[in-house]
Amino acid sequence: MSGFRSFMEAALDEARAAGARGEVPIGAVVVAPDGAVVARAGNRTRELSDPTAHAEVLALRAACAVAGSERLPGHDIYVTLEPCPMCAAAISFARVARLYYAAADPKSGGVAQGARVFSHPQCHHAPEIYDGIGGAEAELLLKEFFAARRGQDGV
Repeated sequence: MSGFRSFMEAALDEARAAGARGEVPIGAVVVAPDGAVVARAGNRTRELSDPTAHAEVLALRAACAVAGSERLPGHDIYVTLEPCPMCAAAISFARVARLYYAAADPKSGGVAQGARVFSHPQCHHAPEIYDGIGGAEAELLLKEFFAARRGQDGV
């Protein structure tokens, strides 16, 4: 991949902002084929009282609005945590070309863990997948967030 440029730092910025809002610190960024960031989002499930307001879904919705289409061929998505099955399915439905994710999610992942959405015969499109970019920082954000939450709850 000559000329590869990672946008994971932008996704990590969104994750930090989500954490500062009291949301689970997960961020996502969608990049167009020309290398322009067309959408960015952090989790907003609590703020919007919406269980589907994951960073990936929000970023995909915004990118589709920019594209004027429900499909994003040639686009990349950078996410700070392995997408859950819902988000993996949305990435497939949007026909995203490449998925980059930072940290694995053994508990709720839907790509390399758990449901493995892209390996099912019913999956109509599987993006290229690259993992581990910025994984240590993404894991640390999550660990610190949940440690602080446990401290608040007295657990």
